[in-house]
Amino acid sequence: MEKETCTFSYCKRPEVTEVECDLLIMGGGMAGCGAAYEACRWANEKGLKVVLVDKAATDRSGAVAMGLSAINTYVGENKVEDYVKYVRNDLMGIIREDLVFDLGRHVDNSVELFEEWGLPIWKKGDDGFSLDGFQAAEAGKKSLKDGGTPVRSGKWQIMINGESYKVIVAEAAKKALQSNREKTGMAQNHFERVFIVKAVKDTNGKDVAAAIGFSTRENKIYSFKAKAMICATAGAVNCFRPRSVGEGMGRTWYPVFSSGSGYAFGMQAGAELSLMENRFVPARFKDGYGPVGAWFLFFKAKATDSFGNDYCADKEYFDDAVARYGDYAKGLGTAIRNHLMMRAMKDGRGPILMQTPAAMAALGAAFKEKLGDKEGAKKMKHLEAEAWEDFLDMAIGQASIWAATNIEPDKSTSEIMPTEPYLLGSHAGCAGFWVSGPGDIAGTPEHYSWGYNRMSTVPGLFMAGDVVGASGHKFSSGSHAEGRLAAKAAIAYILDHADYKPAPKMSLDEIAAELYLPFEIYEKHKTYTTEPGVNPNYIGPKALQARLMKIADEYFGGVATWYMTSKTMLEEGLKKLEMLKEDANKMAAKDLHDLLRCFENYHRILSVEAHARHILFREESRYPGYYYRGDYNKIDDANWKCFTNSRYDAENNTWELKKVPYVQMFK
Repeated sequence: MEKETCTFSYCKRPEVTEVECDLLIMGGGMAGCGAAYEACRWANEKGLKVVLVDKAATDRSGAVAMGLSAINTYVGENKVEDYVKYVRNDLMGIIREDLVFDLGRHVDNSVELFEEWGLPIWKKGDDGFSLDGFQAAEAGKKSLKDGGTPVRSGKWQIMINGESYKVIVAEAAKKALQSNREKTGMAQNHFERVFIVKAVKDTNGKDVAAAIGFSTRENKIYSFKAKAMICATAGAVNCFRPRSVGEGMGRTWYPVFSSGSGYAFGMQAGAELSLMENRFVPARFKDGYGPVGAWFLFFKAKATDSFGNDYCADKEYFDDAVARYGDYAKGLGTAIRNHLMMRAMKDGRGPILMQTPAAMAALGAAFKEKLGDKEGAKKMKHLEAEAWEDFLDMAIGQASIWAATNIEPDKSTSEIMPTEPYLLGSHAGCAGFWVSGPGDIAGTPEHYSWGYNRMSTVPGLFMAGDVVGASGHKFSSGSHAEGRLAAKAAIAYILDHADYKPAPKMSLDEIAAELYLPFEIYEKHKTYTTEPGVNPNYIGPKALQARLMKIADEYFGGVATWYMTSKTMLEEGLKKLEMLKEDANKMAAKDLHDLLRCFENYHRILSVEAHARHILFREESRYPGYYYRGDYNKIDDANWKCFTNSRYDAENNTWELKKVPYVQMFK
């Protein structure tokens, strides 16, 4: 379908502002905040200008926006090598071990900073029981930095009072940006509610010269020219049709504003992707998407089938999983636990239930035995409050559903269910870009490190957080630490390339015309029908997203097919996706919110296409429980224990895919 051209005959021309800086940070989540904090430390003394651009408001931006009850990556008394092995086991044997090790040796410093900035972290009491962050402070417990003992909910997790987690981290980033602004004399270097939508190549053909976007509140377009950029704009949500439909359609486990913009930006720039076939399918409380980790790890609750059986211990299911997926199944990682859960559900043993009453009763009995009836009851009351806070901190919708359906977790079980798939690289997933490692770790192969740490295959374009491939299980603290690693390397890159002056291939007029085309299409054709939502000349962003989610769900292994796909299904889905890409040229926007949704759809389409093409390329089921290739329903280490990398040519709409050798660095 031929693309129209915006002449501003029908829509108002926006104000276009060009902002020049040395380092541009895209995204205000944990990785972006970490990058801003660290970049300004090094940039200030050199007089370098640092700019952060966030689609949201940085105080409540990213996956930690609502809050969090635990920090999932804190090495502490453990060995970094063991952290690498844990990540490798959970991601079915293929990770960039240099990146994971690099993160493991730095992450604790970020966590210690969080506590220094005011984050309350739980500590062990003198009686061996837990003290929440406020109780620990009142009891004079040492900070982590000074040797304090955190409360572990798992080997790598520590408990926090985290409702204001993101606000605390954002404040440090904003103060750092303010110091840089004062040092360099910039009028503004922190832009909120500005959506970066496109990478503009340099006239030299290799660098990215500018990132362009628009304000979601004003009639303004921005072109940010930079010598180096850090992309930290999260993964992709609402690409697959969710289990909740109708009034619940917008509810997801991961933040709804994560639309694959980081993937799309790097793909437009020509950066190489890695393991984009990977996705995360979290098991969560049904309909509310509430997290289950704290119940499993801290409260020691068990999940069973409806008959009270532990489906992970079922010999028939387990033996079949080992036969298909080898020793990976024996590790009972996240994907395999999903697989065993779904086997039980398919056999009619659902619903799957979280046995919260039994867990709470066991804890109550333990308290009374050690503390006596009165003190034990008091301790239990406080723990019940913490259980509720766990959800009020980070999934208030789950607490609302429990309240609305008369469920008290200490008295009633709750259903858990695998969700729709998400594309990300910081949680229990590893989809993202191929980046250079630090290069200073013993045993690092040459093809793992070719430049500056966390730099993509495009010079000067760095990645952090969800968009880094082959390096999952960073979570919030790891994303912050990785942002810092990328920032330090990016500042070094800028200093080493001091003579580079960005020269974007697109003019400001061309940029404005491309970004405001959906406005032009809407205004030009809106009177053709009496109902603006139904028009043969354009498609609205909501309708287009519904089509995208239907394609992904039915052909690329969503909930409709129990995450099953195949060569024929993928190829048919890609045909439909190509037609959708053509129709996307006719998306229309009636206001700035619609324009935001239009470009989020463009980004989701690219992310989903990369995902589907990678699944098609890898002829095995590497991540059972996340997705299955029905025609290759096994793990095939002989042919596929490798990275699958790709590069998208945006100008010609073509793809190149290849295998890249995996090297195990830690035995």
